[in-house]
Amino acid sequence: MMTLLRMNRVVLALLMLLGLASLPAVSTAQSQQQNPPRQPADDSAGPQTDQGPIVIKKKKEEEAPPPPAPVAPPEPKVKNPNNETYSIRVDVPIVNLDVNVILDKTHQFVPGLKAGNFLVLEDGVPQTITNLHMAQAPITAVMLLEFAANSYYFIRDMQNASFSFFNTLRTDDYVAVVTYDLRTHILTDFTNNKQIVGNALSSLIIPGFSDTNVFDALYETLDRVSRIDGRKYIILIGTGRDTFSKITLDKILAKVKATPNVTIFTIGTGALIRELADARGGMGSITRMDYLQAENQMKTFAQMTGGLSFNPMFQGALPDVFSQINDSIRNQYVLTYRPTNNKNDGSYRRIQVKLVDNEGKPLQMQDEKHKPLKYSVIARDGYRAKNEVE
Repeated sequence: MMTLLRMNRVVLALLMLLGLASLPAVSTAQSQQQNPPRQPADDSAGPQTDQGPIVIKKKKEEEAPPPPAPVAPPEPKVKNPNNETYSIRVDVPIVNLDVNVILDKTHQFVPGLKAGNFLVLEDGVPQTITNLHMAQAPITAVMLLEFAANSYYFIRDMQNASFSFFNTLRTDDYVAVVTYDLRTHILTDFTNNKQIVGNALSSLIIPGFSDTNVFDALYETLDRVSRIDGRKYIILIGTGRDTFSKITLDKILAKVKATPNVTIFTIGTGALIRELADARGGMGSITRMDYLQAENQMKTFAQMTGGLSFNPMFQGALPDVFSQINDSIRNQYVLTYRPTNNKNDGSYRRIQVKLVDNEGKPLQMQDEKHKPLKYSVIARDGYRAKNEVE
């Protein structure tokens, strides 16, 4: 019994020894559980406290740096002026020339000619034709009529001639009617209404003044038609006598030369009465010379512009006269060439047009019976070149 009691005491002592030996470890474990080991500091979490880590907000993202101050662009480099490339515009003159070829006997238009049949001389120098075509188009014309209280016969001839031309008009022709005595009077502006033109001609009954200032009237008419594009025609019907115009003959001739794209046709009036008066000896030498000079002036106006001049003595000749005018106006050759003298100096260039054969000799025409036919080449006698400032 005693022995058993001792054994129990020994066991109890061993147990106590074992408990004391394990006590620090347990305490240490419990301490570790109650106070876990500190983790290494996290830079982003901040310092630790008893209530937990102090939360420190992250810094905002750094704002973008301000843009650099603008830097002035480098100065442009100046090129050597000697190496610059310039654009040069050169105006090359072109001449369009209206040419009519009419038989002298029948006054018929001659068709079928080629570019090689035309020889164009400008100031005596041959020109190269670059284009040739036939033209037949509506006309734009001014009927410039002498209507003065000088002679009933002159007025009647003017009326007959103007109505004859009126009867040849087509629906697409534009015509203006202008009369002159001491002053110029526009009866109707350009119109394609034949009734308006006919009414204007019918109103020519009682004239006003007896003066006939044809130079002033022609100058004003040329000035008006120069503002219209395209080819224009002036049908001048009158005696051609000038009383006391402000414009002199030299000035009107210069105006005719300087006005492009205008062709003048003249029809003289009073041919029969002048012939009868001259046969009776009733027309003095001074008066005769006056009318001869007037007739020559009318021819000059026509020739300078490539037109035709007529002095019909009888009314029955008027249909043939205006038939020739219509053939000349509506059927013509248009030649185009670049002048060898391309200077824009404002000079007047004289033109001469001839017909030649394949060998360059004068062209010979024959009828069906192989008889030679005489013909006339009608073209304006020159043009004025442009000035540099135009």
